[in-house]
Amino acid sequence: MDLGLHNKVVMVAASSKGLGFGVAQASAQEGARVSLCSRTEADVLVAAERIRTETQSETLATACDVLDAAQIENWVQRTVSAWGQLDALLVNAGGPVSASFKELSDEQWHAAFELTLMSTVRMIRAVLPHMSSGGAILTVTSSSIIEPIPRLGLSTVMRAGVAGLVKTLANELAPDGIRVNNLIPGRIDTERVAQLDAGVAKRLNITPQEARAQSLQSIPLKRLGSIEEFGRAAAFLLSPAASFITGATLRVDGGQIKAI
Repeated sequence: MDLGLHNKVVMVAASSKGLGFGVAQASAQEGARVSLCSRTEADVLVAAERIRTETQSETLATACDVLDAAQIENWVQRTVSAWGQLDALLVNAGGPVSASFKELSDEQWHAAFELTLMSTVRMIRAVLPHMSSGGAILTVTSSSIIEPIPRLGLSTVMRAGVAGLVKTLANELAPDGIRVNNLIPGRIDTERVAQLDAGVAKRLNITPQEARAQSLQSIPLKRLGSIEEFGRAAAFLLSPAASFITGATLRVDGGQIKAI
């Protein structure tokens, strides 16, 4: 199926590796012009060049810390200046720290608010003046907004706020022809998941391999997802092929979430 992304301009945040890279790669494979960003300039330059070489699609790399509104605005302006249009945005950022409620300080709550919720607000606010009718915005949240995960309270609370924002904006932006959706990754094979497995292993005094094996038992497909699988789901929701889907949440979790 042709997703209709050829020559569309897709911005993908936190895309030098992990889930963001998977989305940037899948969008480029569909012929999109992809604007990548990451905090580390060297990393995002390498990622953009790899995608350009592998897909022959145009890419743009920008160093951008999504905690900084001015840097977000610079990323948007560079993208629009390069291609004269903006068709889609993937909102993405690293996850808050893992800890129990009793361990968390006010400073950590505030940091999670800035990283997860306010970065989303600022990215969407920055692209809206440039996004024409038919545009799409997609946020990456977490399965914890449906089934809270132990020690990920910061992520659960802040990402639930993002999900609420998505539903609000889906209604508010529909008259402008802009769709807004939410994408939930289950356990995808990324560095973040490996770090979480290592944390579980340390607390339970087992190996990371044993921790991962235990976690796989909760996934009906009995394996981790790949960033390529996640990227293809995102590319669809960002594309004109999903033109009648807005205010929705798609789970890419191998059936792990038990809620209906």
